[in-house]
Amino acid sequence: MGKTNFQISQKEPEIHVNKPPERKFLQKQANFNIWFFIFVMILLYFVQTVMQVKTEQIPYSRFQSYLASDKVAQCVINGKTIVGTLKIMDKKTGKPLHFITVPLYNANLAKELEKHGVKYSVEVENHFLSNLLFTWIIPFGLIFLIWYYLGQKMGSSGMNFMNIGKNKAHIHADTGQKVTFKDAAGVDDAKQELGEVIEFLRNPEHFQRLGGHMPRGVLLVGPPGTGKTLLARAVSGEAGVPFFNISGSDFIEMFVGVGASRVRDLFEQARAKAPCIIFIDEIDAIGRQRGGAVSMGGHDEREQTLNQLLVEMDGFDTSKGIVVISATNRPDVLDKALLRPGRFDRQIVVDKPDLAGRVEILKIHTRNLKLAPDVDLDIIAKRTPGFVGADLANVANEAAILGARMDRDAIITADFEAAIDRVIAGPEKKTNTLSQDEKHRVAFHESGHTLIAKLVPTAEPVHKVSIIPRGIGALGYTLQVPEREKFLATKNEILDQIAILLGGRVAEEIIFADVSTGAQNDLERSSELARNMVCAYGMSEKLGAITFGKKQTSMFLGTDYGEQKNYSEETARQIDAEVKLIVENSYGRVKELMSKHRNILNSLASQLEEKEVLSGEEVDVIIKQSQA
Repeated sequence: MGKTNFQISQKEPEIHVNKPPERKFLQKQANFNIWFFIFVMILLYFVQTVMQVKTEQIPYSRFQSYLASDKVAQCVINGKTIVGTLKIMDKKTGKPLHFITVPLYNANLAKELEKHGVKYSVEVENHFLSNLLFTWIIPFGLIFLIWYYLGQKMGSSGMNFMNIGKNKAHIHADTGQKVTFKDAAGVDDAKQELGEVIEFLRNPEHFQRLGGHMPRGVLLVGPPGTGKTLLARAVSGEAGVPFFNISGSDFIEMFVGVGASRVRDLFEQARAKAPCIIFIDEIDAIGRQRGGAVSMGGHDEREQTLNQLLVEMDGFDTSKGIVVISATNRPDVLDKALLRPGRFDRQIVVDKPDLAGRVEILKIHTRNLKLAPDVDLDIIAKRTPGFVGADLANVANEAAILGARMDRDAIITADFEAAIDRVIAGPEKKTNTLSQDEKHRVAFHESGHTLIAKLVPTAEPVHKVSIIPRGIGALGYTLQVPEREKFLATKNEILDQIAILLGGRVAEEIIFADVSTGAQNDLERSSELARNMVCAYGMSEKLGAITFGKKQTSMFLGTDYGEQKNYSEETARQIDAEVKLIVENSYGRVKELMSKHRNILNSLASQLEEKEVLSGEEVDVIIKQSQA
């Protein structure tokens, strides 16, 4: 029920270039040959079946009986069978019946045939062609067709055995709509850094005349969705050179040595098309730190691929005009050899955009949308602190969908407001309605957050309060929007934030003399802030300006992967006591403020329960009327 924050990342789409005409022609020619071979095999089988004379296989004893009664007209004797015709006519066709039998050894067979006037001949067997056709050509032809079919199917998934060692880079041609720096907003610092790369690709002699050379590699680091891939493509569009786009995971296969082979093939193709750009997305898939125990050879393939990449980046000539650009949101896990000068010489941070950057990004994502005159992108940018480019693109798209759903001629501000709420807190739960008692409790809970946010001195302005269930487990939320970008937090600001988080729990305790599970997330976040004050920020008067515990945290993902304990058990008890003291003091402070302004709490909860959603202006009016 407390304030909920979500971050949504969106991967930028790839543009795939069609196959070259020569490759298409060769593909069509190969398909024609395959189908022609199948047609010939079917035709041969059909001709053999049709032209084959209907022959009845009879026992040798019946053959002897026919021979004794002079009913055998002629026969051909070979090593295994006797094939011939009888003097008996077929009732349907009126032609002599044909027979075949397997003879027993009979030295007097020739004399008996001459005795009964049978025309006979002896044939030496020669089944070379038939054996070749049915024993070798047809079976192996079928195996080849099945193998070719499966290879084509697996080839579409990147598993074609014929080219398993080839790289999977998507080569973006110069034709079509180019991506330039005009399509990338909110990353002015990164664009300035990359400007030299563009100048080098356009005019390498300008740098070489003084003996210098361009860095071999540029590493783009930053949170997901900030536009790292878009920037790399923009560099290619600005420089007008071929752009090789491949993901780090595309190098790795189940076969050992394939990744290294693909790295070699990629750089060979790049040398042939120089000057060009090689862009490796998510390079942490192959560039993780080496060393440590290897389980069942699980890291051998990745390390071989990384070793080959290091060799190629050391070996290619910088005068050729090949620039390697990579992107990752985990620079802390990359191998040190990959980051040393001579490989990825430059690391450019592509961070979350500020207010002005968000305005520019919104202009890009709304330039093809029909906006109503009341839409102010500056206000929308203020409503979206911490949003990256992918989040803002999602907001613009959700607003367009909401406007179309309401059958409007243009997108209005309310559509953007609803889209932002959807991105932050999730979609409204229209079917999962609260009971009257739960709605009453949630109204007081959110009113408690709102009241404390209006009373503490350093709190951000309240923009909206809602008790409409959203997302997963969010029964309501209080949304605060900062007036300006902030990069630091003071001790008093953190204490005020803890007080706001505890406001919902205290309101329930004062009004209902009981508490619910709705404050679980609030308690987790307030306890975490208090612990960070003691262990990370050195804001404990008793323990002093010392940090405790070494956390292994991703720089941009903000995820903790564990903590290395570097303090004693006695210190741990003191830390726990300090954290508890901070939370208890904040709890007492909130309880005192709320008891003093209980009439405002009741008014806010009453209006919130009735309307379900209150804007920041409505909250100010209610507080002003309650104080009168």
